[in-house]
Amino acid sequence: MLKIISLIRSVLWLIWTAAFIIPLALLLVLSAPFSGWRWLYRIANWWGLSAVYGMKWICGVHWRITGADNLPTDGRKTIILSKHQSTWETLAYLALSPQPLCYVYKKELHWIPFFGWAIGTMRMIHIDRSQRATAFKKVVEQGQRVMKEKRWVIMFPEGTRIARGKAGAYKTGGTRLACETGAVVVPIAVSSAKCWPKGSFIKYPGIIDISVGIPIASTGHTPDSLMREVQTHIESEMPRLDASAYKG
Repeated sequence: MLKIISLIRSVLWLIWTAAFIIPLALLLVLSAPFSGWRWLYRIANWWGLSAVYGMKWICGVHWRITGADNLPTDGRKTIILSKHQSTWETLAYLALSPQPLCYVYKKELHWIPFFGWAIGTMRMIHIDRSQRATAFKKVVEQGQRVMKEKRWVIMFPEGTRIARGKAGAYKTGGTRLACETGAVVVPIAVSSAKCWPKGSFIKYPGIIDISVGIPIASTGHTPDSLMREVQTHIESEMPRLDASAYKG
């Protein structure tokens, strides 16, 4: 019965979200040639807010944040490195972050109707995997640009959504960027798969926990050693946030 009710609520949320995403995406595309990134980000922020609060009201998906005080408030260059279990955190961080974010994403996403068109206007950092020799150099150049704009760069080091209770291979792109730019990295653990499992359309009611770690300076680190610290923090937090997924 819970699954059937959750399915119905998930369909209603999809309708709700489409009602916001389509017009806001069109607004982004139409206003991009005439607008600065701050206005475009504000539109995207409305998008994120409508999605996560809609999921809260319709599907019963709530959230709880610990360690928010760890987020830098002194203007330091900052890279957020987060666990990735569902699309929820992509939307939630956009909605809830106290500082404008700049996502690093694959250029192929631009082909997705409305969603891809919209993010293509946002002046964030896209990776063209067909140009492997120069791709990271362009990421560094773009990263330096957005950090000057006081935006936080956000990346998911596992690269893709990971099933509940599992850990992916942590890639060093984010820590390489931190070492190149002198940024601090902030590890974040999130238990979103409790409510939105990987590969499932259904959103189940519950509480998603977000745990923000203490910023880690890139000075004196190699990308590998810095990523080991990030991974250790995130994966040691996950059993605390979602104990039932890590039994045995």
